[in-house]
Amino acid sequence: MDFRLLGSVAVVAADGRELAVGSPKRRSLLAMLLLHPGLPVGVDRLTEALWDERPPRHARTVIHNHVSGLRALLAAHGAAAAGVELATDGSGYLLRAPAAAVDAGRFERYLRTARAAREPGAAVAALGEALALWHGPALAGTEPSLPLLCAARSLEELRLAAVEELARAHGRLGDHGAAAGVLAVEAALNPLRESLVAALMLALGRAGRRSEALEWFRRTRRTLAEQLGIDPGAELVEAHAVLLRSETAPKAGPVAVPAPVSAPVSAPVPPATAAGPAVAAPAPGPFPRRPRGFSGREGELAALDRAARSPGAIAVVTGGAGIGKTALAVHWAHLHRAEFPDGQLFVDLCGHSQLPERPTGAVLRELLLALGLPAEQMPSSPAALAARYRELTYGRRMLIVLDNARRSEQVRPLLPDGDDCVTLVTSRDRLGGLVATDAARPVPLAELSAPQSVTLLATTLGPDLGPDLVGSEPEAAARLARLCDGLPLALRLAAARIATCPSLGLAALADELADEQGRLGLLEVEDTSVAAALALTVQHLSVPARRLFRQLGTHTGTTLDSRTAAALADCALPQAAGALEQLATAHLVVEIGRDAYTLHDLVRLYARSLPAGAGGDEALLRLLDHLLRTLLAASAAAEPGSEPCCELPADARRPVGVRPFPDRAGALAWYAAERDTLRGAALAAVAAGRHDRAWRLVLLQWPLIVWQVRDGWVPLLEHGLAAAEADLAPGAQSRARALLGWVLLEEGRPEEALVHLEQAPGLAALAGDRSAEAVALVNLAAALARHGGDGAPARARELLGRALALAERAGRADLVALARQHLADSCLADGAPEEAARHAARGLALAEPPFPAARRVVLQTLYGRALAATGQPEEAAHHLEAALRAARLHQYGEGESAARAALAALRAGAASGGRQR
Repeated sequence: MDFRLLGSVAVVAADGRELAVGSPKRRSLLAMLLLHPGLPVGVDRLTEALWDERPPRHARTVIHNHVSGLRALLAAHGAAAAGVELATDGSGYLLRAPAAAVDAGRFERYLRTARAAREPGAAVAALGEALALWHGPALAGTEPSLPLLCAARSLEELRLAAVEELARAHGRLGDHGAAAGVLAVEAALNPLRESLVAALMLALGRAGRRSEALEWFRRTRRTLAEQLGIDPGAELVEAHAVLLRSETAPKAGPVAVPAPVSAPVSAPVPPATAAGPAVAAPAPGPFPRRPRGFSGREGELAALDRAARSPGAIAVVTGGAGIGKTALAVHWAHLHRAEFPDGQLFVDLCGHSQLPERPTGAVLRELLLALGLPAEQMPSSPAALAARYRELTYGRRMLIVLDNARRSEQVRPLLPDGDDCVTLVTSRDRLGGLVATDAARPVPLAELSAPQSVTLLATTLGPDLGPDLVGSEPEAAARLARLCDGLPLALRLAAARIATCPSLGLAALADELADEQGRLGLLEVEDTSVAAALALTVQHLSVPARRLFRQLGTHTGTTLDSRTAAALADCALPQAAGALEQLATAHLVVEIGRDAYTLHDLVRLYARSLPAGAGGDEALLRLLDHLLRTLLAASAAAEPGSEPCCELPADARRPVGVRPFPDRAGALAWYAAERDTLRGAALAAVAAGRHDRAWRLVLLQWPLIVWQVRDGWVPLLEHGLAAAEADLAPGAQSRARALLGWVLLEEGRPEEALVHLEQAPGLAALAGDRSAEAVALVNLAAALARHGGDGAPARARELLGRALALAERAGRADLVALARQHLADSCLADGAPEEAARHAARGLALAEPPFPAARRVVLQTLYGRALAATGQPEEAAHHLEAALRAARLHQYGEGESAARAALAALRAGAASGGRQR
């Protein structure tokens, strides 16, 4: 989950979709919380931000409603799994989020990195990353209140400072043209910022463009006089004086300027008067036709529009295989054809292609021929070719499309000169070097949304077929879009299958694609396929990255980190992290957080189809053991003070590293986020005959199962029980039956629950596992108390007494507290409040940290109820209020409801007694 302040205030989900935050006031509240990450913001401060001077009478209620709306939005899109929490803190609210989740925080960290860098190249890289985070004016879409306006201005000042620092870093590298390009746009937008204009003038002068620099001075002097009635300040005057004192460019270090090869070094020919056909308009060349059926991508087209406005603009369209990079670039080129009167050129660099990568010299000769340079005047060396190319593009208004690039150094010699050309580069790699050193603007392409996918499907099928098919089978069309992962290439291939066999229908094709075994084969038409497109990316990976990619087919989930990658590839952690970074750069996995990646189904299926990925028995075993060790760490953090429900198999592999879990919330969030992965791992273990791993993978999820007991756990627990039976492990069978019985009981299936719960204690006794037997007895007693019929309460008390004795003999304080909790509840139900109070008090004495707060809330509520029943209302109220506060603090909803109900009953009883007196 990503939060954005540098542009429109927005929340972006893990899948790249921007969430509907709501009204400007709700965006304003979110912005105020994000501007103070992890710190409480008072209601008065929020009121000032939302209404400035005239808040409504019920402002607090309105703010509370906006907070509730934001909480619901965040919770519905995996906030807990992303480490995001919107909490109440006294009379205010605070938003906890990972440091990397807020773009303003990332921007400031990049800025600090740049300022600490000793080398200018490192500073350029960090500042380029920082400025790439901006998508418009800061805090756009919020209320124009004083707190937010001040914050937006502060962020804008930081941005302008970063721009000036980036220009200085370019200057230290001797690349004054890049420095001028960075400054020119900002100077045009901020004509009264004299420091910006002064820096631009000096950069232009050092780049040999003295007349432009002097024109900026004249223009700024006039603007200052007209708008403010003042003369230029000392900084601007000094820059002007430096330019006037020097007949040549002011020097900031050694700069090599290549001379045009067709003219003497002492007398270079100005571009506007270069002799011969070199100044002729470029030949039209084989520019691709407009893509048929292009739809959507409004946001990316707008990003290209913005990127193209800057002088000497370079935009890098990046994304994975088949995502539609070339289609976007060519479509944009056709839309803006009239804006490039000197022509448009297109070159396929074959960076990811069945053809070998194009040599730079060959590409330059092709471009020079298109620019009208006769073959007999063609320079011989690559450096001379590049110099001539820059000379002939200077001063022209042209669009250059460099398609299918693989490396930044492949692109740099092909960049035109001057401010009037626009260059579009497409690549499966991020080309971060080009962004850092040449101020290129990245335009990343994500998968199409579901509506965009359906639209593309309809437009590709054509006006005669598409609307009717999609309109008659909307659900099948949406399902087909999901199965194609929103990948334009896959959608077009699916449309091609329909178009060539209309009787097939969307639903039938979706049914065929649902079978993972044959999905990639179906997405192939003649010489075009998803698998072939992915193969071209994989073949250019390094050996470690290729090895890891082949093992991704073994992975049972869609998300992974460097530790999981190290387990899969059987390598060291730094090597796994490097390989993951390469896969992300090549868009084979998607980075969704710090050391967090996801891969789409089609990519995973392709990895599974590769030989090393398909025969990964050892890789699967390493993955299972890695997950088991992570589960042990998670259960220890989620249920502190408890002992693990099982030990690792004797032959378990030792992983490179195990994920740390600092607290219960983080552990439960990981459990929830990895639920599908863990389920897949358990089923894969069963399929591989590794039953000893399978039941452990199920049982070690018990903290989440207990916390979200009504969330459909029965099928998984039945698999775990079957694996424990196949492994001839009675202790594991007992725990599986006890947990399964509890879940069935909570689902309202008491008859089925009691079948399992009655068997669980005996199996634990057979295994000699006192802890498991105690758990089984507690669960059976709780079921009997609720659904046991006549005589059940007495039997339940007897079972709980046995459980308590077993827990005490086993030295399990957590189970002792659990048994006393149920005994207190049972005594209250049987009309024995004094005994209930004794059990609750002893349980409370044990339920101190590190035991979970929820356990203490339940025990304290029971103690309060017991005290109330024994005629101690003041002491009862004290404990019930403490339980209510703790439940709220830890967001334990059921505990809060129980404590509130007990308090209400206590107060109602007191009021009734008062009336009777």
